[in-house]
Amino acid sequence: MSCRWGTELWDQFDNLERHTHWGIEFVEKYTKFVKERSEIEISYAKQIRNLSKKYQPKKNSREEDEYKYTSCRAFLMTLNELNDYAGQHEVMAEDLTTHIICELTRYIQELKAERKSHFHDGRRAQQHIENSWKQLESSKRRFERDCKEADRAQQYFDKIDADINVTKADVEKARQQAQMKHQVAEDSKNEYLTFLQKFNKEQNAHYHTLIPHIFQKLQEMEEKRIERVGESMKTYAEVDRKVLPIVGKCLDGMTNAAESIEPKMDTKHVVESYKSGFEPPGDVEVEDYSLSMRRTVSESSYLNSQGESKPSRSNSRGKLWPFIKRNKGSGPEDCSHLPPEQRRKKLQAKINDINKEIQKEMDQRDALSKMKDVYIKNPHMGDPNSVDPRLEEICQNIDKLQLDARKYEAWLVEVETRLAEKISMLLVFTVALHVVSPDGSYTEDHSTEHPLKSRSTDFDDDFDYEDPLPTIGTCKSLYPFEGQNEGTISMTEGELLYVIEEDKGDGWTRVRRNEDEEGYVPTSYIKKKNMACMIS
Repeated sequence: MSCRWGTELWDQFDNLERHTHWGIEFVEKYTKFVKERSEIEISYAKQIRNLSKKYQPKKNSREEDEYKYTSCRAFLMTLNELNDYAGQHEVMAEDLTTHIICELTRYIQELKAERKSHFHDGRRAQQHIENSWKQLESSKRRFERDCKEADRAQQYFDKIDADINVTKADVEKARQQAQMKHQVAEDSKNEYLTFLQKFNKEQNAHYHTLIPHIFQKLQEMEEKRIERVGESMKTYAEVDRKVLPIVGKCLDGMTNAAESIEPKMDTKHVVESYKSGFEPPGDVEVEDYSLSMRRTVSESSYLNSQGESKPSRSNSRGKLWPFIKRNKGSGPEDCSHLPPEQRRKKLQAKINDINKEIQKEMDQRDALSKMKDVYIKNPHMGDPNSVDPRLEEICQNIDKLQLDARKYEAWLVEVETRLAEKISMLLVFTVALHVVSPDGSYTEDHSTEHPLKSRSTDFDDDFDYEDPLPTIGTCKSLYPFEGQNEGTISMTEGELLYVIEEDKGDGWTRVRRNEDEEGYVPTSYIKKKNMACMIS
């Protein structure tokens, strides 16, 4: 389709001026739209970052202990991925500003200057042709006036010449006046014809050369403006598309974090955190006061007897410690106020801290020793004896820390020995619970020997004979996807796949390539079609 403003809109100067002004306003309007979108992305990214920061664990707080649980670690991973997700929105805002807003702002200034130049040339050409027309009109009116005056002079001469009473001199004077007027009219006619020829020539150039050239420039400017807006709109979409893979990785990271949660491991950590190491209390023995027998209490009972017929209140409360809230104090140095298992963990943590301090002091000692050697070899750099007081202090600290470490290690060995004895007793008790057959022979209960193995076998058998899911439609991949996680499937761009299970709200669709290859792909990476229910 071909059109030329210069020939088809030769008389629409004012309308073209209004239209091109509207075109610039449209570019400014689109630039403002992109700017507001960029501000939204920045604000959104800031809020997302603040949200992620708000729920990050505080240093040196109790929340740090919570992150030994897989669910808490998964939440932390989700917060980190969310922070990266916010970063992608900042990238979008930056790209929108750099590639669209700044570019269009600069282009609008160039566009205004170019438009102003073209219409300045157009107005100058319009003014020139108007001036030429005014000159033509002026010469025409002058020619008309001179002709009328020449006619009046001729009529006067004819009247005088016919009058016999007029002197010859008056007749000659009238004749000369008529001739002069005729000459003036002839000169005006020649001038008029000259201006007419000039105007026609300039008018032809104006409407067939100057104005078409200016309007053609305006048309090219307008087409370039429209093309530039189209490119900006394409860039606008590409800015979004550019971050999609990284956003997808952030979402995959959140999914992986959720899949890394292990409930059994978390419940095991609960045991490690709160296990006391005590055995449950045994049965309370009968106390028959009618026989005046001494009261006896099993060693594992809640009641505590020290050979007296009536236990003291303080001793009995000492045995009931698991159900009594104690004051949160530091306790004795050997942590004997804690349950065995908690005491073991506390002592081990203390030993680890002491070993770290020892290593730190030893590093300082080695550094000072090297410094002293340098001073000995280069006396001008410093006095070797100046290092000795600090070296002696560090050596004393190391000796003290090593003494403390041996002390805590001795307490730890004591606790571990007692725990090992209790474990041995528990094993003996477990062996005593083996089943004895009716004929008196010894047998073992194999029903609980390998429960996980039998369950796994049953699951595998069910899985092997499970019918394949029917095809419910087809889809075409929009982007390539590398299915690196278990349960996913890779695909290339433009590949046709069969849909066997729709997205259930988690962002994944199950597809099949052939009888042996099936798995999940991101729903946003495919375009579904022919989704009517089908029986394969």
